[in-house]
Amino acid sequence: MPHHTNTRRPKTTAPPEADPGPGTAGTAPAPGPGPGRKGVAEGGGEDGTEGRGGVGVAGRGASWVRRVVGLSVGGTRAGRRLRGLREWWAAHPGAGRGLSVVLHVLSAVLVLAALLLPDTVVGLGPAQFARIPAEAVVCAALVPALPRGPRIAVAGLAGLVLGATTVLNLLDMGFGQYLGRRFNPVLDWSLLADAESYLEDSLGRTATRVAAAGVAAGVLLLSVLLVLAAVRLAGLLARHRRRATRGTLIAAVAWITCAAFGLRISGVPVATDRITTAVGSQVRQVADTLRDEAEFRRTAAADAFGNTPPDQLLTALRGKDVIFTFVESYGRSAVEDPITAPGVDRTLAADTTALAAAGFHARSGWLTSATYGGSSWLGHSTALSGLWVDNQQRYRTVMAGDHLSLTKAFRKTGAWDTVGIMPGVQKGWPEERYYGLDKVYNAFQLGYRGPKFSWSTMPDQYALEQFQQRVHGKHRAKPLMSEIILTSSHQPWAPIPQLVDWDRLGDGSVFAGIEAAGSRPADVMSDTTRSREEYGRSIQYSVTALTQWLERYGTDDTVLVFLGDHQPIARVSGDHAGRDVPVSVVARDPKVLARIAGWDWTAGLRPAHDAPVWRMSAFRDRFLTAYGSTPHPRRG
Repeated sequence: MPHHTNTRRPKTTAPPEADPGPGTAGTAPAPGPGPGRKGVAEGGGEDGTEGRGGVGVAGRGASWVRRVVGLSVGGTRAGRRLRGLREWWAAHPGAGRGLSVVLHVLSAVLVLAALLLPDTVVGLGPAQFARIPAEAVVCAALVPALPRGPRIAVAGLAGLVLGATTVLNLLDMGFGQYLGRRFNPVLDWSLLADAESYLEDSLGRTATRVAAAGVAAGVLLLSVLLVLAAVRLAGLLARHRRRATRGTLIAAVAWITCAAFGLRISGVPVATDRITTAVGSQVRQVADTLRDEAEFRRTAAADAFGNTPPDQLLTALRGKDVIFTFVESYGRSAVEDPITAPGVDRTLAADTTALAAAGFHARSGWLTSATYGGSSWLGHSTALSGLWVDNQQRYRTVMAGDHLSLTKAFRKTGAWDTVGIMPGVQKGWPEERYYGLDKVYNAFQLGYRGPKFSWSTMPDQYALEQFQQRVHGKHRAKPLMSEIILTSSHQPWAPIPQLVDWDRLGDGSVFAGIEAAGSRPADVMSDTTRSREEYGRSIQYSVTALTQWLERYGTDDTVLVFLGDHQPIARVSGDHAGRDVPVSVVARDPKVLARIAGWDWTAGLRPAHDAPVWRMSAFRDRFLTAYGSTPHPRRG
C-alpha cells in the first residue's frame, strides 16, 4: 500500500542522551519538536546562534543532525565519541552560548578589519581601525529586512566583495613597497610570476613553492571566512531586528556627525566610506588603463626622428665606440641617503679621480625614471625610446612598434655594429629586434661557471670582462655600439660579489668562495637598516667594476653613458623618495663632453643635488640632438 505524505508518525520520547544540546537556554530537555524547532520558526538558529525562542548554538538543526549522525555512524567508534560529545554538550549548555558569542565577536572583528584595512603599509595604525565604515551602516540597515534566502545571498556576496578588496589592498601594499605604485588589476597579474621567480632565486625553489601555496591557501581561507562571517552577522541582525535598528540608527547619526564636523583621530577621519571609494577607484583605474592603451598607441606612432635619413643621425659620434650601461637600482638614494651615501660618495669621488688619471672625464645629471623599485625593463625602454613607458601594456606597445630607439638609431646609420650584454636574460628575448641589436649575449652565452649571487646570474666584473673578450677587444671593421645591463646591485643585495684581479676571472669559478662567505638573502631582507647598507655596497661594487673596466680597456674613442634604471624599493629608499636616478657621460675626447656643455651637468661622476633633472623619456631626443641628429618628424 503506498505511503501518503500526511501519514502521522507515532509520537516517541527521546532518551536523555538525545536531549537538545547547547543553546537550550538552560531548560530541561524536551522530547520531540521542542524549543529548538520553535526557535527556527521564529527566525532563529539558521547559523547555530540564539534566536527569539531562546534557542542557542545547536537550536535549529540539532535534532536532525543527531538523527543523521546517529543513523550513519551510530555503531562506529566515531559515533560513540559523538554521543559522548553530545552528552557533555547537554550537560554544559552555557558552553554553546559562550561559543556563539565568541563567533559573533570574531565575525564582527574580521568584517570590520576588512572594511577598514588601508591600502598602504604607511597607513597601518590603530587609528585606521577606530573608524565608522559607511558600508557597515548601510548593510546593517538593509540586509535584516530581506527574506532569509536573499539575505544569505546578499551577505555572501558582500563577503566575497570584502575578500576581493582585501586581497587588492594587500597587493597595493606590496606594490607600494616595491614599485612605488598601486596594483593594476588589468596589467599586473603577469608580474606575480616575475615575483615568484625572484623569490625562487633569492630563497630557493622549495621555500618559494611553500610560500606560494601558503598565499593561495590564505586567500581562499580569507574569502571563505569573510563569507561565513557576513552570513552569521546578517542572521544575528535579522533575529534581533529591533536592537539592530536602534544600533544602526545610532551608528548612522554618529557617522553623519563625524563626517559633517570632520572629526579625526590622529589625523584619520572617523567617518569613512573606504570600500566604496576603493571600488570606485579600481573601476576608474581599469577604465583609464583601457583608454590609455589607445591614446599611447597614437603617441608612439609619432616620432620626431622617425623619418631622419641615416646620414643625418649621430654624425658627431662617428668612429666612436659608444656604450650604454644600466646599473640596476642605482637611484638618487644611493648618493643622498644618510646611510648609503657616505660609502657611495667616497666611491664616486675615488672613481672620478682614477678615471681622470687615465684621461677620462665625466658630466653627470639626473633623470626621473618611469618606474620605481623594480620592472627595470620599463626604465630601459623609457630612456632608449623617448616614450614614457610606465606600465606593461605600454611596454608591449613599444616593443611591437617601430618607434626609433636610441640604440636602433646607431644601427640605422649602418656605421656601427650593435651588441647587447644581458646577464639577466634567461629566456627568449624578442625585444632585441626593437632595440636594433645585431647580437645579444644572454646569461647562458657568457661562459660563466661560477655561482649565482641570489637573483644576479653572475658578477658585473665577469660580465664586463666577457664583453671585452668576446666583443670589445676584437678587431672590427666598424665601431661598436653596446647596451650592457649590470645586475649585481639587484635586490636582495645578498650575497654581494667582491672585486678580484681581472686576470684571475677565468670562467668565474673564483667567485665560489666569495658567494659562500656572503650574507644570506633572508638575513638581509628581514633587516631594513642592513638592507640599506648592503644596497650601498652593491652600488659601490657595480660602479667600481664599470670604471675599472673603462680604465683598463677604454680608448680615445670610447664613450660611456651609464645610468640607473630606477630607485631601490621603498624599504631602502624611503616611503616618500622620488624617482630620480643618476646619469653620467664619460669620455676621453674633450669634444664629446663639449657637445653637452649646455646641459649644465655636474663635473665628475656624482651629480650635484641641484643638477638639472629631466624626465627619462626626454633623454633620447636630447642625446640625438646633441650629437648631430637632425629631426625629421613622422606624424602619428
